[in-house]
Amino acid sequence: MSTDTPAPSRKAQIDALLLKLPGVSARTIKGLDAYFVSDKMFACISGGGIGLRLPAATATELQFSRDNVVPFQPGGMASTREWIQINRAEAADYEQDLELFRASLEFVKGGRTR
Repeated sequence: MSTDTPAPSRKAQIDALLLKLPGVSARTIKGLDAYFVSDKMFACISGGGIGLRLPAATATELQFSRDNVVPFQPGGMASTREWIQINRAEAADYEQDLELFRASLEFVKGGRTR
């Protein structure tokens, strides 16, 4: 059995969750599978998790209140205050974070940036 099999199915599960949100599109940017709304990235798959852009206060709160939330550092890049990563062993479990994905989408779509 190939070790490459889980990655596509994981991405397919995440696609199924995020692409059903209004106005969301997907594309690859700098080697990462990313999700956009109004041509702005709000989430992307990185390693064992999904990076998500949220208001800095929300991102900080989540990092301290949940053990599966860490600073988002794709490829070892420096993290920013607005980006977090949610790690889940099973892609289907991201359904539990749907409200956070919606909040991220609205935050990015609204143009509220640093």
